[in-house]
Amino acid sequence: MSLLPMTENFTPLAEALRPKSIGELVGQTHLFGEGKPLALAFQSGKPHSMILWGPPGVGKTTIARLAATTFDCEFIPLSAVLAGVKEIRQAVEMAENNLQQFNRHTILFVDEIHRFNKAQQDALLPFVESGLVSFIGATTENPSFEVNSALLSRSQVYVLQSLRESELLELLHKAKEHLFQDIEIDAAAQQALINLADGDGRRFLNLLEQVHQAAQLSKAQVITEDFLNNCLGSSQRRFDKAGDYFYDQISALHKSVRGSNPDAALYWFCRMIDGGADAKYLARRIVRMAWEDIGLADPRAMQLANDAATTYERLGSPEGELALAEALIYLAAAPKSNAAYKAYNQAKAFVAADKTRDVPVHLRNAPTKLMKELGHGKEYRYAHDEPHAYAAGETYLPEGIADPHWYQATDRGLEIKIREKMAFLKSLDDAKKKE
Repeated sequence: MSLLPMTENFTPLAEALRPKSIGELVGQTHLFGEGKPLALAFQSGKPHSMILWGPPGVGKTTIARLAATTFDCEFIPLSAVLAGVKEIRQAVEMAENNLQQFNRHTILFVDEIHRFNKAQQDALLPFVESGLVSFIGATTENPSFEVNSALLSRSQVYVLQSLRESELLELLHKAKEHLFQDIEIDAAAQQALINLADGDGRRFLNLLEQVHQAAQLSKAQVITEDFLNNCLGSSQRRFDKAGDYFYDQISALHKSVRGSNPDAALYWFCRMIDGGADAKYLARRIVRMAWEDIGLADPRAMQLANDAATTYERLGSPEGELALAEALIYLAAAPKSNAAYKAYNQAKAFVAADKTRDVPVHLRNAPTKLMKELGHGKEYRYAHDEPHAYAAGETYLPEGIADPHWYQATDRGLEIKIREKMAFLKSLDDAKKKE
């Protein structure tokens, strides 16, 4: 039971401005514009199960509530954080009662559906399949990974987008009518609030509410950027340290380096640092980039990446971040080769699929007299004693394996020299065969 009186004064701004109709909805025009998927679905008059996937504060709960209103259905909300199978059963009983007594269909809304385990998600299936309820799930995580395939196949997935700057300004105008009749927000402060919200409408409204309360207490008539800095303190942008948004940004960083774009690499690195990403994790990824995408085209890249990671360990943040940034610039500008990476993967796949083959006798170790008598190591040619320190025509693979040529040096960076060297050695092998 709440200790606060349920009066209008205690209604959060985000709740007070929650749209009562589709026409009041801000954002998601790609879904609700004329002829768009959800606009058509709402016009049909027939509810269907759906999953709303998108970042926080973009209207997932609002759309679910509007669906109940539009389709004239009962609305039962559950939070996957707090609810379990027991609560699902109770919701189903309520849905059955709504149908039997009032002839009303029920929309069952599960917020953060990705928090439900397999058993909990499975508990929903019979009632979604029977049509007793129309299921609407909301998630910030990729439903392909977080929602059971059976439930996913019975639901239409709609992807929601972060609110654009113009849409946040629209929310600002609505908030002004509700709260800021006597208080002005200058242009710089408006932009700062938009930047802090980072596409999250609910966060934007919460910030506005916080600013309004501070302005009332200080009797400020104009809200400036300095006023914001004083009343809000430091505030980080939205950053998901474990979900899709995190891995999307990591992917963008890696691909920017691979694509030889230092500026883009710096942008994604700074985005992640600004959002609170673990710099040690980024350091490990930078080392990985050096080995995977630069490889033997520039072996200095591995050393520089390792040195940058070590520097960060010694200096910490923020000083150590410069070393990581410089390593990224070097990696992005360096010649690229994944030849060694591909060769390793090919060799690994071959060995995994191949039978166990004996080591050729001439390559075997011969530490004992018996082994020598058995011929171990016999006829082995010591490369250092051969011309060019190379035993031309010698074989090193097990019998029955032709030279697979997994490693193919590129014509970039140091691999130019490696390629020339391998071509020269091959010519020695060819000459030996002709003898």
